[in-house]
Amino acid sequence: MESVVSQKPAAPSGKPLLRVGLFGLGTVGRVVARALHEGIDGLSLHAVAARDQDRARGFLQSVGADAQILDAQAMAECCDVIVECAPAAVFRTIALAAIGQQRIFMPLSVGGLLTHDDLIEQARQCGARIIVPTGALLGLDAVRAAAEGTINSVRVVTRKPPGGLAGAPYLREHNIELEGLTEPLCLYKGMARAGVAGFPANVNVIAALSLAGIGPDRTELEIWADPTITRNTHQILLDADSARLSMMIENIPSANAATGRITALSTIACLRALTASFKVGT
Repeated sequence: MESVVSQKPAAPSGKPLLRVGLFGLGTVGRVVARALHEGIDGLSLHAVAARDQDRARGFLQSVGADAQILDAQAMAECCDVIVECAPAAVFRTIALAAIGQQRIFMPLSVGGLLTHDDLIEQARQCGARIIVPTGALLGLDAVRAAAEGTINSVRVVTRKPPGGLAGAPYLREHNIELEGLTEPLCLYKGMARAGVAGFPANVNVIAALSLAGIGPDRTELEIWADPTITRNTHQILLDADSARLSMMIENIPSANAATGRITALSTIACLRALTASFKVGT
């Protein structure tokens, strides 16, 4: 682990830059790291964390980024914003470190907030902020607006190519084999909380939607493995006293079949909004 440097850099305007710590350098993390290194007004890539530090160091050198390689606690001590794009197993460790230091915590493994919902209250009590990017979804602004009134129901139907669901705990627990699937198969139908727990790396967008709307215990979810499609699709049907919404998004998968390309771009947009002088949307 590299030494921690606490001096805060400044933007050309003279205002201090927000120091960003990026926990995870996988498919999403690398795209976000490049964007930060190339320049986002008011932000700097200050530190990264990865399971393979030698590989992380090689990546940083390849793009010319001068960032430290730190663990969760050291990162939280010296960074203003902690972006989590890591395996679900380390979610709580990263979150507790960021919240304990009163940082802005930006989780991509949003399903972790359903498993560890005490973190939201901890953030409120200590003055930290949890900001969830929209990710591979659409319409969260409209859902949040509707939640200021009364939402009667929210139903989501998620369809992914079988490869985008491979390895999910739910499949192992129910002895479901997707290899050789030739027609669409409904894997899960129920409430979002249990669905997200069964597919923690596959439906983080549903966790975000439920938190923006009526909660994971009232948000209805269907998950389908569909060999006839090549894109991850999410259809949202919402009925509220202010509007009826019907929305669908078809995401092009990234190198990681479980993650859409737009996820990294959404994270970059969310980071950019932290310091933007002009922002469109709720």
